[in-house]
Parts: sequence; structure tokens; C-alpha cells
Amino acid sequence: MNPFSYARPSSVDEAIGQFRPDSRYIAGGTNLLDLMKENVTRPTQLIDITRLPLADVEETADGGLRIGALVSNADLAWHPLVEARYPLLSQAILAGASPQLRNMATTGGNLLQRTRCYYFYDATTPCNKREPGSGCSARDGLNRIHAILGHSEACIAVHPSDMCVALAALEAVVHVRGPQGERRIAFADFHRLPGDAPERDNCLVDGELITAIELPPQGFAAHSSYLKVRDRASYAFALVSVAAALDIDGGVTRSARLAMGGVAHKPWRKAEAEAALVGKPADETAFTAAADILLEGASGFEHNAFKIELGRRAIVRALTDAAKGAAR
Repeated sequence: MNPFSYARPSSVDEAIGQFRPDSRYIAGGTNLLDLMKENVTRPTQLIDITRLPLADVEETADGGLRIGALVSNADLAWHPLVEARYPLLSQAILAGASPQLRNMATTGGNLLQRTRCYYFYDATTPCNKREPGSGCSARDGLNRIHAILGHSEACIAVHPSDMCVALAALEAVVHVRGPQGERRIAFADFHRLPGDAPERDNCLVDGELITAIELPPQGFAAHSSYLKVRDRASYAFALVSVAAALDIDGGVTRSARLAMGGVAHKPWRKAEAEAALVGKPADETAFTAAADILLEGASGFEHNAFKIELGRRAIVRALTDAAKGAAR
């Protein structure tokens, strides 16, 4: 048993003021409590933020949407504005976890999920993410679920979130507040590739608290699709997932967004792949070319090389479904 203190602030500023280096903010706790039970993380203080005023979904002045960090995954997936304007996000959320977990999990917490790498959770094995400098057991171990893009010698783990793949494709903005004030972070810059510091999942600094996620007005409601390929139909993390969003006029793609999950330490996007779709017919030829660009440089390990071809086919299928308006 690892002892810890508990605080329940009534304001965002109070929560930030109570933070110290070994503290953790807790809301739904759907990942943090597991990590504590497995002795992967040992906070000396939990700061309960569930009473903070961060649970609203509001329209922004420019026609976008501002989602409070404490909005539950279930409430967000079924929110009328999300279903109507951002069906891609609703689809992605409903593809993740179980109804019980979605009822507890929060928008802000979803961004902060740690990897589900077997070795990260097994405190008896070396893991650079858990204990920097100890080694990566997955490289020569069981690596079927691991990365094929953006990995490093230090880490081949993947980010587990479905919701984040959709948020990456929608080009969301993360609002945070911390000891140094407020800042806005483009979603593409929020999560990190492992490099030589895989223990750092994101760009937050000590004490910073996610307060909201902002979606731009363009939600690609008419032509978007989220495809998740997994070992079983429910409560399984993605081997490969794809968020595809298209703006189509007369059968020709005017703009495109494409992001992958289950393949890297963060949701994977490449501007060149999206640009390759613009001005082209929304057909299999263009989709296959975009898939090849998005997967450039992909490399697998003993058990996960199949993800490269699986990913290529998943991209083409997701784009095909999006072009047909499958998300509607």
C-alpha cells in the first residue's frame, strides 16, 4: 500500500495551487487507478478535480465547439451538437472501452491515457517509459500491438486512445492552465513521439491542467468515418484505427483529414497524404496513393509487421466509407 494525501479543490486556481511534483489530478480515474494498483505510478497526493466547473459543452463565436475537460466520454458521444456536426468524434468515442468506462472517463483524461504496453504495466520487466534507462522489453518481446511508425530505440509503445485519433483529424485545440497561466496547444503538438525520452507522453509541464478542448467549425459531418480494427468486437484496443474526413464537391475532394491510431506513440498524421487527396476524384486510386504516403517509413518487428498492410487497407476502406457518407 502506497500512502497518499487527498485534496478536493473548488476552483481551477486552487487545484493548480495545491499541485506538487508527485501529485496527480484525478477525475474518472479509469486509467490512473489501474496504474496505481499495478505500482506503475505512486503519487503522494491525489487532487480530485471532479467538482470544478469544467463539464459544459458550448458553441464558440466562430461556430466551433468548446468541450469542458470534465465532460464524460458518454455525454460527449451522445451530445446533439457532436452527433450532428462532428459524427467522426462520436464514432471514435463509441468505438472505445465499454459503456461503464465511457460513463466515468472524461474528455481531459482521455488525452492523458498511458500506453497499454504489456511491459509498461509489468513492474518486474525493464521499460524505458516506466523507468528511463532500463531498456525496452517489447523490442525483442511480444510486440504484436506495438508501433510501426515514429518509434525509437528507447520505445515502441503506442497511444491507446480512439477519441484522440478523431481529435487529431479534426485539428482540435487543447486549452490548459498552469502555474505560468493559460495556453492553447494545437492537438498535433500535444502528444510526443518517444525519441530518447519515452517517459514523457505529452508537452504538459508540472501543475498544468487541461481545462477544455476546442473544435473548429469544420466538422466534415457529411463525409467522415472512423474505422477500428481489433481482435474482438468490444472492449479491445486498436491494432489499427483510421479517422478519415473529406470535403467533396462533384466527386472531387476539396480538403481532407486523415489520422491513424494504434500505430505510433501519438495519433499519426502526415500533411502530404492529405494534400495528395485534394483536387483528385474521391476514388480508390487516390485513396491508395494517400495510404502509401501516410505509411511511408513504416517498419515492424517480429510480431507486428502485418500492421503495415493492415493499415494500408484500413486507410482505403475508411476513406471509401467517408466518401459514401458512412458516418451519417
